[in-house]
Amino acid sequence: MITPLEVYGSKQSYFTGKLESYLRYKDIPYDFVSLNPGSSKVLVAGTGVMQLPGVQLADGRWMTDSTPMIQWLESQYPDSPIMPADPATRFLALLLEDFADEWLWRPAMHYRWSYLDARYVLGNRIGREILGDTRLPKPARRKALQRRQLGIFVRGDGITDATTPHADEAYIRVLDMLQTILDDRPFLLGGRPSIVDIGFMGPMFRHFSQDPTPSYLMVEQAPAVWEWVARMWNARCSRLGDAPLLAAAPDDWDPLLAESAVTHLEQLDANAAAHTAGEDRHDLAVQGVTYRDLPTSTYRVWCLEQLRAEFAALDSDAATAVRSRLESVGAWEPLWRTEDTRSGHDPRAEAPFCHGVRVFPSEGGSMLPRLIERLRGSSNR
Repeated sequence: MITPLEVYGSKQSYFTGKLESYLRYKDIPYDFVSLNPGSSKVLVAGTGVMQLPGVQLADGRWMTDSTPMIQWLESQYPDSPIMPADPATRFLALLLEDFADEWLWRPAMHYRWSYLDARYVLGNRIGREILGDTRLPKPARRKALQRRQLGIFVRGDGITDATTPHADEAYIRVLDMLQTILDDRPFLLGGRPSIVDIGFMGPMFRHFSQDPTPSYLMVEQAPAVWEWVARMWNARCSRLGDAPLLAAAPDDWDPLLAESAVTHLEQLDANAAAHTAGEDRHDLAVQGVTYRDLPTSTYRVWCLEQLRAEFAALDSDAATAVRSRLESVGAWEPLWRTEDTRSGHDPRAEAPFCHGVRVFPSEGGSMLPRLIERLRGSSNR
């Protein structure tokens, strides 16, 4: 009998939802441990950081960071692989997964915390989940969480009156692109889920399909995406078996690849250039809009390095095919613009078994346990 993984996370969490969709599809047994004052201490003790999700294996080892966790789990559960067999397609799939992880994070947090109705709903949901054992009044829980999330993940990520329209449209554009693809087939690369589907479940599941404003937009404007979210959550490799994937990345991926070029790759480059220059903050000019005073992220430099390493590992034919495809959508030049990166993230190449390696550049993760303790203390005074 396989001992289930222990997944420490939140039912409102972007990356917890992504990992859960993978585990469910692969029929990998797991027990869910919801974030609360007690479990957050266990998670920090095990991983060295407050990041969701964290996973404890049966042998006691801890893992963090959804992408390397999934890649490691694929090596342990190789049946019904989610990685495309074609090397060029695999690279393009990983680029789109990174786009979903790192670029769509901003509009996902914006839609959740910038709008009053969403702030009210999510403040109550998360407050109930992580502070359910306190007697602190619900309005106090909600307001404390709202202030934290708005400060770190919205205003602290460049969302202002000037950039709000762009953040709104970032979601709408991708929604329209996914609608076109999913009108044609059940999953983004064919008859069963691939790493691209898993990547897009991060923003599309627990945020865009469940938070008030973006879920309404999804139902009204992209019902095929709404249907796909449910299909992904219900997908099991034991039922789908070896349903075929497309042999190569289809042409209808090109709008997504082009969007990643002018948003995500520009973001990675601006961040890498700031990191190389030793700047803790930087501006990002993208699609005619400037996000100002963004925190420079070591992790996002590492993301750029990982994409470059994936390309370097391609054979000559696959590398030629990838370069041609990226050049056709404007994604080749920004991938390589900043030459000297050297992130220093995960210096011993231990991912996903890193200890104490932070993904977020701010103190966002470490602040949550302190917030929990402060609110619990307030309720006991």
